[in-house]
Amino acid sequence: MTAPQDVEEDWRQLDKRTVLVSAAVTAGVAAGAAVPIALGLANGMPLWQAAAWVLAGVTLMIAGGAAADYVRWRRTRYRIGPERAELHSGLLLVTRRSLARERIRSVDLTAHPLLRILGLVKVRIGTGEQAAGESTLELDPVAKAEGERLRRLLLERPATAGVDTGQDGPLAVFDPRWIRYAPVSFAAPLLGGAAAGAVMQVSEWFGAQGKVIDWVRDRFEDTPIVWMIVVLVLAALLAGLVGAVGLWAEMWWNFRLEREPGGTLRVRRGLLTARSISIEERRLRGVELVEPLGVRTFRAARVDAVATGIAEDDENEHAELKTLLPPVPRALADEIAARVLREPVAPTGAPLLSHPDAARARRLRWALWSAAVPVAVLAVLGALLTRVLLYIAGGCALVLVPLAVLAARDAYRNLGHGITGDYLVTRSGVLRRATVALQRGGVIGWTVKQSVFQSRAGLLTLTATTAAGAGAYDVHDASETEGLRFAAEAVPELLGPFLEPAPRS
Repeated sequence: MTAPQDVEEDWRQLDKRTVLVSAAVTAGVAAGAAVPIALGLANGMPLWQAAAWVLAGVTLMIAGGAAADYVRWRRTRYRIGPERAELHSGLLLVTRRSLARERIRSVDLTAHPLLRILGLVKVRIGTGEQAAGESTLELDPVAKAEGERLRRLLLERPATAGVDTGQDGPLAVFDPRWIRYAPVSFAAPLLGGAAAGAVMQVSEWFGAQGKVIDWVRDRFEDTPIVWMIVVLVLAALLAGLVGAVGLWAEMWWNFRLEREPGGTLRVRRGLLTARSISIEERRLRGVELVEPLGVRTFRAARVDAVATGIAEDDENEHAELKTLLPPVPRALADEIAARVLREPVAPTGAPLLSHPDAARARRLRWALWSAAVPVAVLAVLGALLTRVLLYIAGGCALVLVPLAVLAARDAYRNLGHGITGDYLVTRSGVLRRATVALQRGGVIGWTVKQSVFQSRAGLLTLTATTAAGAGAYDVHDASETEGLRFAAEAVPELLGPFLEPAPRS
């Protein structure tokens, strides 16, 4: 079948309902700000007069926003030609941008609830380069059917000879049981603290912060302060757990990972805001299994793509464009990783070589020093100022030292590296354990680092440099002989010429 990419298109405009979207969003923002402003003005004038002033301001804001977006709509047009995708916009400062069709690597679709109601989407066309502003075109918004047409038109590739097309289709679909991993993420305590801070901030806006504090004090009037702190912390954590579950549902509901004909991985997800993210397989250099501490405790992991040109989305820091699979049972994560890489067995599940005992000793020393420093500071201040700090230092020593030893032992157990098929594998981390399977052909350089202390212990750190993912992946504290052998075997043409051959016996 011949793709329609050779047909010259006429210039098109964004969907005219963009003005309605802009007016609705501005109205929502204005309404949220109008209530506290009206209450503030009511302290110095009649309520009806304050409401009239606020209503006039809201009307002016909505009209101004709609007028600005009308001008943007009239002055924005785009065209998909045989060789380039073009976008022209602007009134006083006219911007003309274009991307070569052969360089386009992603066409992502996003629709917040209002856009979904109106059947619209925001289209983000990218080349996969790090300079997001210069290497992307954004069409905000177009009709959903038009967005799908653009995605197919710009990403459709002829099937590659020798590729098993039988692996096309769904690779993973949403399972409601995965939501059980949401409460054990790091987001839960953060959201709990944010909820407590939001209560105090909103009460301050309405001049009721003192009343809130008094109400809390009255509830715990006959309760020891320690128990009061425990109850408040538990309440914040409960709020954080609810928020974490809600955030997970918003991000991953309706999740679907599929491989489309021509070699494109597509992730669709979202409850209120629908997202569609595409990654070309020819940009894929491997996968990374990420296991945050809470998720790892329940033997689960998520799968991230190690691909070229996945830049951070400046407009949405939590877009997680590289995430192919949310936290799921570890066995399932390995299975999906194998499907993504078209391998019979996931490289991330292969047995890895352990590191020398000297690596464990280094981690124990780091951990004990990390625990000893705050204890020593508290002890010195206690000797100079008050005995209370001495008691606190003793309590910290009883808690921090065992935790430090456990963390060091866990960090050592998590170290590992190996070679399986076309992939080199490295694993490390405690709070965030990561197992990276990187194509050996994707490694463009090695960096060998050895500190004075590593040299004495016979250890070194290897860094595999690649154009994909984080750009560099470390093998921490491997033995000198094994580490260099590993690097030379993984990519012989890079490090081999610089190594001396082993002496013959």
